[in-house]
Amino acid sequence: MQPTATVLVYSDNASTREQIRLATGRRPAADVPAVEIIECATLPAVLKELDRGGIDACVLDGEATPIGGMGVCRQLKDEIFQCPPVLLLMGRPQDAWLATWSRAEAAVTLPVDPVEFANSLAALLRARLAVEA
Repeated sequence: MQPTATVLVYSDNASTREQIRLATGRRPAADVPAVEIIECATLPAVLKELDRGGIDACVLDGEATPIGGMGVCRQLKDEIFQCPPVLLLMGRPQDAWLATWSRAEAAVTLPVDPVEFANSLAALLRARLAVEA
């Protein structure tokens, strides 16, 4: 198992980013590596970090402004070769169809339920790290 997994978190809201950090903890599950979180509040910062490489998963806030995470996800899937898996945060469960449109691999609703979030993130990391192995 690799020593750490790097997770990019995009939200313009510092409180949402904190919810993600707290829900993730040191590691979202016992069978995945410890997590290092890279926080981004703007789309240019997200693109810069993805260009740098080494991102194992992305968590995108669908409610972010001025550019929501659903649109960001769709752009990343179109423009980034071998884009990391994306966990999308949605404001309403009824927006699940938009998460599908964005091509996110997983979606959870806001406010963040720590158990649901950790399980979803761990599943993405397991799948990503299994492909890399």
